[in-house]
Amino acid sequence: MTPLLLASSSRYRHELLERLRLPFVWMAPDIDESPRPGEPAEALVKRLAEQKARALSAHHPDGLIIGSDQVAVNGERILGKPGDFERAKAQLVAASGGSVRFLTGLALLDSRSGRCQVDCVPFTVHFRPLDEPQITRYLHAEQPYDCAGSFKAEGLGVSLFRKTEGEDATSLIGLPLIRLVDMLIKEGIEIP
Repeated sequence: MTPLLLASSSRYRHELLERLRLPFVWMAPDIDESPRPGEPAEALVKRLAEQKARALSAHHPDGLIIGSDQVAVNGERILGKPGDFERAKAQLVAASGGSVRFLTGLALLDSRSGRCQVDCVPFTVHFRPLDEPQITRYLHAEQPYDCAGSFKAEGLGVSLFRKTEGEDATSLIGLPLIRLVDMLIKEGIEIP
């Protein structure tokens, strides 16, 4: 079987990929994740997903490398990982009663041929109206400071949602498995 490498340091992506029961290794790519001036969010995540995969091709010259990147977009504003309580609170206050669109870039690089499949998988979260005590309780309970959008959908964060829209709920966590399976099958990987 073709060896798989997950180009990510994210424990969330690692846990998601384990669901496919395929052997893989993981390694953090070292790339500049800064957006280019005027770069649309969708182009940004696709570019970064591919860059992450290509950055590790020398370390994994005979396999398939998975790269992924995600941003949350509220209106026209790209939301990064908050990093701390105050920024997370500001993100959730801004999202209250509204919608945030998550764009997850996905790349699968065949490091032998250099061929790379790249896509962007959108997912939208519609938030309940949230008051400050709700937001504070949630943030203290889960501390989602390393998550774009300031919540963990796989945990208590779901209590903040009114509804969700999208083809693949795993894209919300950072690795769209349905689209990844399509890409892997195209490369001859049998699943299950």
